[in-house]
Amino acid sequence: MAVEQKELRKAQLIMLDMLVEFDAICKKHNLKYWLDSGTLLGAVRHQGFIPWDDDIDLSMPVEDYNRFKEIATSELSEDIFFQTKESDPNFKFDYIKLRSNRASIVEFHEKGRDVGYHQGVFVDIFPMLTLPNRDFYKKFYEGIFQAIRSVSAVSLHNSSGKDAPQIRETLLKSLYLLHQGWDKSDLKIIYGGEMPDIAAWFDIDEVFPLSKIEFEGLEFYSPKNPQHYLSSIYSFDFMELPPPEKRTTHALEIIVK
Repeated sequence: MAVEQKELRKAQLIMLDMLVEFDAICKKHNLKYWLDSGTLLGAVRHQGFIPWDDDIDLSMPVEDYNRFKEIATSELSEDIFFQTKESDPNFKFDYIKLRSNRASIVEFHEKGRDVGYHQGVFVDIFPMLTLPNRDFYKKFYEGIFQAIRSVSAVSLHNSSGKDAPQIRETLLKSLYLLHQGWDKSDLKIIYGGEMPDIAAWFDIDEVFPLSKIEFEGLEFYSPKNPQHYLSSIYSFDFMELPPPEKRTTHALEIIVK
């Protein structure tokens, strides 16, 4: 682990404060969200952060995500910077982040670079769509993600790929055109493509209605069936701890102000 555990824990508690603030805004405006990826895994396996994790992952239905983008700057406290490509022109990612003004992080892919964007410890927020539950759409979804990865060298740290944001935008739009809304039962929930890491898809009836889950002694929103959700993301037994050499952070350095 590149970062000392004491500093990492301080950063985790700052991110927890950010999550509490975000949760309050969502409740105020009746916006849905849920813990995702490593944060959901941490809640299930550790009832809090995975001990070596250095970010928070959240997902929102795309309609709620877009509404949050509209209100975020007027609702967030001065401790949080709302990071988008519009608010931070050197930021090359397609999804949004909440960045802390109280602690900074240098990730391994940023080592030795003047990236020019806000580098506070962060909360990632991903928009979610729905597709019909058919093999054709699953293959289309996987193909779109593969294509997006091939033209996302900057935003996905893929040094072997190209960087073609206009092509990426067109591919994202093609996926959004298939979005089915949320009022049917035979649907799969998918990631919007802004972070096309794994083309996992989830049964809508296993995600909604959302439930609550303990995280660091508090309760936040979770998919209805976290085990279904996590087994769709991870191919391994996610309840087993990885070997020590796999317990790594994204961070090269964390500085708490």
